[in-house]
Amino acid sequence: MKVYQTNEIKNIALLGNDGSGKTTLTEALLFESGIIKRRGRITAKNTVSDYFPVEQEYGYSVFSTVYHVEWNGKKLNIIDCPGSDDFVGAAMTALNVTDTAVLLLNGQYGPEVGTQNHFRYTEKLGKPVIFLVNQLDSPNCDFDKVLEQLTENYGSKVVPVQYPLSTGPDFNSLIDVLLMKKYSWGPEGGAPTIEPVPAEEMEKAMEWHKRLVEAAAEHDETLMEKFFESESLTEDEMREGIRKGLAARGMFPVFCVCAGKDMGVRRLMEFLGNVVPFVDEMPVVHNTRGVPVPPVADAPTSLYFFKTAVEPHIGDVQYFKVMSGVVHEGDDLNNADRGSKERMAQLYVCAGANREKVEELRAGDIGCTVKLKDVKTGNTLNSKDCENRFNFIKYPNPKYTRAIKPENEADTEKMMAILNRMREEDPTWVVEQSKELKQILVHGQGEFHLRTLKWRLENNEKLAVQFLEPKIPYRETITKAARADYRHKKQSGGAGQFGEVHLIVEPYYEGMPTPEVYKFNGQEFKINVKGTETVDLEWGGKLVFINSVVGGAIDTRFMPAILKGIMSRMEQGPLTGSYARDVRVIVYDGKMHPVDSNEISFMLAGRNAFSEAFKNAGPKILEPIYDVEVFVPSDKLGDVMSDMQGRRGMIMGMSSEKGYEKLAAKVPLKEMSNYSTALSSLTGGRASFIMKFASYELVPTDVQNKLMKEFEEQEKDEA
Repeated sequence: MKVYQTNEIKNIALLGNDGSGKTTLTEALLFESGIIKRRGRITAKNTVSDYFPVEQEYGYSVFSTVYHVEWNGKKLNIIDCPGSDDFVGAAMTALNVTDTAVLLLNGQYGPEVGTQNHFRYTEKLGKPVIFLVNQLDSPNCDFDKVLEQLTENYGSKVVPVQYPLSTGPDFNSLIDVLLMKKYSWGPEGGAPTIEPVPAEEMEKAMEWHKRLVEAAAEHDETLMEKFFESESLTEDEMREGIRKGLAARGMFPVFCVCAGKDMGVRRLMEFLGNVVPFVDEMPVVHNTRGVPVPPVADAPTSLYFFKTAVEPHIGDVQYFKVMSGVVHEGDDLNNADRGSKERMAQLYVCAGANREKVEELRAGDIGCTVKLKDVKTGNTLNSKDCENRFNFIKYPNPKYTRAIKPENEADTEKMMAILNRMREEDPTWVVEQSKELKQILVHGQGEFHLRTLKWRLENNEKLAVQFLEPKIPYRETITKAARADYRHKKQSGGAGQFGEVHLIVEPYYEGMPTPEVYKFNGQEFKINVKGTETVDLEWGGKLVFINSVVGGAIDTRFMPAILKGIMSRMEQGPLTGSYARDVRVIVYDGKMHPVDSNEISFMLAGRNAFSEAFKNAGPKILEPIYDVEVFVPSDKLGDVMSDMQGRRGMIMGMSSEKGYEKLAAKVPLKEMSNYSTALSSLTGGRASFIMKFASYELVPTDVQNKLMKEFEEQEKDEA
């Protein structure tokens, strides 16, 4: 394979909703470019994409597939991404390492929730977008309606380059208004017959051609002047104008294909090869220090590793983008993230599981390698005297959580090792060993996402696991001041144990005044602050500990022991055993014994006095509340709102966004456990949501009583 220069390389992400036909289009693109000799079929389980067993089992894409096609002296690196929002990590990664997005639509349905989500990501990252309407041979395809929906959602920047003469099972021809030609195909597709635009289509074709010329001229002053003078542009001028319009996201061209019959695919490749921006025409990426790293070959070598795939009999296959410089087979590079050295023993360009050996890859290119010692997804390898690091990929927060445990407890360590390895392949799987909940949690993007993880553990790794409902990280706090004292006294043979602690507890809030006097049962307690210690609790909130002991009733050296006793109770609140937070404790009196007092005595006295006072201080349970945003089609908004209110959700606002409604709400985490499944069921998979932690709030009284009762029963069972 020839060595491609930076100005001959184009990197493209292939995105689209589930069922839009990305895998089928990939087969057609590879077939047309000669990389494969025969197109595979999903049903036959022989496609270049979707080659992992889990993908063949479920019949949908789980991982992105990296492949390349060579066309007219140019190299197109394409990353085919899963369509389901559950596998959004792959789409986010692909968009960050490519320069243009091809957004595939199923001609029967037009823009779907996946289209919406993917477009939003391209917007965030400023990537050019080409809309590609597929499955024009479907009986329910209505191209005009799809175009209308696209324009409604994304405005006048949507500019058709092609339109079909008819859709449905008889589809076999289209008009290309960039070239002003008619393309027709035989039943097997492939090479088209190219003819002039028929007379009966000329008026419509000219109208659309003029609109395309205007859009192309809009982003270049010279072209605009020429357009005003002659009202036309040459083919090359139009291509130049479209390229600039694409790069600036000033236009979104619309193309047509029937990937299943290989119709329109060759013309699409011509457009991608001729018009899509090259690597060096896109905005420059910055490293973690904010320094721009242009993709030039005569610079130090930097490779960014964006994907890991674990393949049977091979192990880790690491995919990288050459951010700058040139990488050769046999190069020794430094890992900027891990401080280790690596040798690039073998370099490949890839087409799914098929790999072709190459001797070098230049800036902007995408390749893969195997048998690296210590490289993880997200790492950067540099040549000598280069210190680049990159962290430009930001993944969305998890939306679905399950506790996981192996059927055989003895396999816990083995399960953790496998989970951590699998996270290398998909960084949106998050594994957490929760000390607080005493559970191993796996967080993901949806039920589908975690079901895939379970399938792989059980089928690939032969490790049987269970998914359980995750416990909720409740918090406990108090709502009023209370006082208690406790004497710990123990005599056994020689030295005894003695410690007595008198303390007051009250709710703490930021900026509250220093205490001076308290009244309990008509008795006044004056406070004389000797010392204050503020503990920032690792689970959120604070514990403020005040020493107000006068006259040496308790020696200062015992204060840390009292605080330690209180902290041990803060870690296990009396209501549900959850962490306590936002409490101020004032130790104002006590007693000690010249011989029998020691640290353990005061630790136990402090713990028990605090526990008693806490129970008398109007204790309340707090629950985690999340900010939730739901993107839902307007015809399903009512159902989604009703469901949200049934989850104790508080609707915070609504707004319309490009054909969808955006619903903002605050919802308790407890009620979000199965939300991704419920939302999909309510809307036929047409809605999506994001969520992030907002705050802790008091639970309603009936919920508190239920939680306390459950905890009491659990304590009895354990006893």
